[in-house]
Amino acid sequence: MNVQDPRLVRVDHSKDLGLYAKRKGVFPKKVDGPFRRFKWTVMALCLAVYWGTPWIRWDRGPYAPHQAVLIDMANRRFYMFDIEIWPHEFYFVAGLLIMAGIGLFLVTSAVGRAWCGYACPQTVWTDLYQHVDRIVDGDRNAQLRLQKAPWTASKLARRTFKWGIYLAIAFVTGGAWIFYFADAPTLQHAFWTGQADPVAYATTGILTFTTFWLGGFMREQVCVYMCPWPRIQTAMLDEKSLIVTYKHWRGEPRGSVKSAARSPVPLGDCIDCQQCEAVCPTGIDIREGAQIGCITCGLCIDACDKAMRDIGRPRGLIDYCTLEDATRERNGQPDAPVLKTLFRPRTLVYFGIWAGIGLALLFMLGQRSRLDLSVAKDRNPEYVQQSGGAIHNGFTVKLRNMEDRPRPVVLSIAGLPGGAIYTDDMASNAARPSLQLQVPADETRRLRVYVVAPRGTEPGQFLFQLKAIDAQGGHGQSQTTFTTAKGNGQ
Repeated sequence: MNVQDPRLVRVDHSKDLGLYAKRKGVFPKKVDGPFRRFKWTVMALCLAVYWGTPWIRWDRGPYAPHQAVLIDMANRRFYMFDIEIWPHEFYFVAGLLIMAGIGLFLVTSAVGRAWCGYACPQTVWTDLYQHVDRIVDGDRNAQLRLQKAPWTASKLARRTFKWGIYLAIAFVTGGAWIFYFADAPTLQHAFWTGQADPVAYATTGILTFTTFWLGGFMREQVCVYMCPWPRIQTAMLDEKSLIVTYKHWRGEPRGSVKSAARSPVPLGDCIDCQQCEAVCPTGIDIREGAQIGCITCGLCIDACDKAMRDIGRPRGLIDYCTLEDATRERNGQPDAPVLKTLFRPRTLVYFGIWAGIGLALLFMLGQRSRLDLSVAKDRNPEYVQQSGGAIHNGFTVKLRNMEDRPRPVVLSIAGLPGGAIYTDDMASNAARPSLQLQVPADETRRLRVYVVAPRGTEPGQFLFQLKAIDAQGGHGQSQTTFTTAKGNGQ
């Protein structure tokens, strides 16, 4: 009988392995403390700003919208209180986005993942939905029991009610976004009467679904698996960054209060109550060290401080501090001053770049002209020579009036001796050195302009300027070329 050595038998375990780990539900326990109260404050402020901003009115005169913050896609404008950004000024928006990115770098290097823990939209809506869970299902233990319970009519009714609240919050969230792109009161009336643009309903539907699904069901999975920002932030943290830290040298070895009394060796301060893990919104155990799932919300600090207070031990076993300060405390040395922690080379460099961009934007905002002129020269034909010998060049001129009032503008030429201009509405023999034009409020006036050089002008192709001047303040100019009869190709 041929018996195979069992040590040589290959067992295929590939079917036992999965590509993804099954999600374990996270049911954070309610906790009270300074970090929890601060988290409530930030959440309330973020939601108030998001939902309330589109309804703030701002008087800009009779020719501009009266919404304080408006992204007017139809007219290609961006309004923020007294600031109006035109399409050709998009560099202001780009500058603000760059400042936001560098601001995140600054905050992370100074105080850790504070953005993730308090102000990130995913965090805000997840926190709100977790509060709905406690209102409908009860605290952590009640939620766990309901999760394990079989599907009965009572459980189905409770889930339907809770998911209905989820959906209502998500709908209000998605619906609020569209009000940033049109006058809020007008769009609200059109939305409920079925007269709004289809894109408004589509946008509301998409954002309602994503908020409902990401905030209501995926929650910490978005932070751990989907969001790239935690992985970027880890490169900005070092031993001088403020983070949530478990002081293992003080807490280990762990043991309950009763076991400490009969233990042959001294136990640490950690009584292994697991309250830090129970309150964590992402379900991690901070005692295992820094993890990508830690969003630096500080709720574990509130829970641990309460446990330490109950057993008469000093707070700070889990603390918001730097690794350097934790080491200093272990060695019996005083903590470094907070200002020294915040104002160090890395944060100062980030702050300098951030402030420099901000000051540059403010300077450019203060120096920009509210009257802009752009000129495009005709390419075919480049010039027209009339029977009298005068040379005509055609141009397309755009006059932008970026103020909320109609403006009388004088359009003139410089650098072309004896030159004159006229428009499509004028006869060529009516050309003159300057034209009086009216530009409507907050609009761009487009017109065809012809520049005439007198007979005898030297042949060639040379530069001259078209200028637009408002007598009440503001000017614009554009440099372009004039081609004479013999200048083509010279």
